[in-house]
Amino acid sequence: LAGAEATARLIEKIPGTVFAAGDLAYPDGSDEQFAKCYGPTWGRFKDRTRPAPGNHEYHKSGASGYARYFGAAAGDPTKGYYSYDLGTWHIVVLNSECAEVGGCDAASPQGKWLREDLAQHSAACTLAYFHKPLFSSGGKHGDDPAMKPFWDTLYAAGADVIINGHDHDYERFAPQDPDGHRDPKGGIREFVAGSGGKNSHRKMGLPEPNSEARNDDTFGVLKLTLHPGRYDWEFVPEAGKTYKDAGSDACH
Repeated sequence: LAGAEATARLIEKIPGTVFAAGDLAYPDGSDEQFAKCYGPTWGRFKDRTRPAPGNHEYHKSGASGYARYFGAAAGDPTKGYYSYDLGTWHIVVLNSECAEVGGCDAASPQGKWLREDLAQHSAACTLAYFHKPLFSSGGKHGDDPAMKPFWDTLYAAGADVIINGHDHDYERFAPQDPDGHRDPKGGIREFVAGSGGKNSHRKMGLPEPNSEARNDDTFGVLKLTLHPGRYDWEFVPEAGKTYKDAGSDACH
């Protein structure tokens, strides 16, 4: 638990909502693992956490341990996707475990829900988070093409930021379109923030196109400050480490 405790100490000093992007209690997301592993560390911020499920949550049928632990904060337990507003921003939480919820493509229940949700919420700034990244230089997992339908819909709606996990590293991409073409005006900026404390498959591969910052030897958290019309980001490293990445950008 050393890595999780190191990053939990960082969150103690950062107020506001905690985006938890899946694979939260290793290895199986069981009730016992949430109680003994997540609870004493990131569980200290449970009352301000809005989670997304990862593949390890579904090692238990229906992500049952995850659903019981987070309750209403995780949305409908049969879906694992939901949305909410945070200040002037609209936040969308998606379930990247496509086979568990009837798919991720545009015709799936989740795909239809996403289009309807974005149409009903015309906020100037939109952020989405889900476990598996479409783009990643991670040496273990890397790109997941199954996430492209999410990107297609979010890009068409003018979304600004996507946060993922899955690879246990940190990476920031330039704004790009769903096909990986750099798009400074209309593109989505993706962050892979899988650096929360799991000490396995952290080694990164060759940099992906449009990768602007990356690190695979520092646990840490991504701090986002969501202003009206713009956002700031800062990678905050565990105590004793020096890697930093920070910047700001405007919404579309």
